[in-house]
Amino acid sequence: MKALLIDDHSLFRDALGLLIGVRHPQLELLHAGDLAGGLALLAAHPELRLVLLDLHLPDSSGPAAIERVRAQAPDARVVVLSGDDRPQTVEQAIGHGACGFVPKTAHGDALSQALQVTLDGGVFLPPSVAGAGGGAALPLAPADAVTPQSLGLSPRQADVLRLLIDGHPNKRICSLLDLSESTVKTHLAAIFRRLDVYNRTQAVVAAARLGLRFSD
Repeated sequence: MKALLIDDHSLFRDALGLLIGVRHPQLELLHAGDLAGGLALLAAHPELRLVLLDLHLPDSSGPAAIERVRAQAPDARVVVLSGDDRPQTVEQAIGHGACGFVPKTAHGDALSQALQVTLDGGVFLPPSVAGAGGGAALPLAPADAVTPQSLGLSPRQADVLRLLIDGHPNKRICSLLDLSESTVKTHLAAIFRRLDVYNRTQAVVAAARLGLRFSD
């Protein structure tokens, strides 16, 4: 699987590349030093399915960078890297389509775990949002695994939730599942009730805290 790292610090890119090469040899990691270079690589490699994105780049920063990556590669999962892990920063990134957030202060084990959780279809959030126990990052044992089925969601609602976690907006979910917008909104309302939340960002955070896993 191809992945892309977009970060303007070459030493950080090199160090992260070495770590990923050792711990996740199945990933072929491409590098870009700014958003323009990253978007060009995404255009040249449409098979890319994972983007590690620095939240502050010379030519773009914050939610705008996430939105531009999502627009170029709507099927890629975006994991944000940032030195700012304040809850509002994390939740803003999730609200704009990221499915993971890794503080740059995290140690190697945490980063490796974040990648594995994300590659498995889960959500990784830092303790500042996930809670002191860091439950978002910990895969659950099979006997304890929380699944859409265990939450009482229908198969179609599970499909909607999976796409929501992947950062897709409602119109994209409608297109991918061949559903009307009103039907998607109905499914989202049911999902929000089951998770006891009120919006998309809260739903992603709740899924992370539960360690939600989807069956293959």
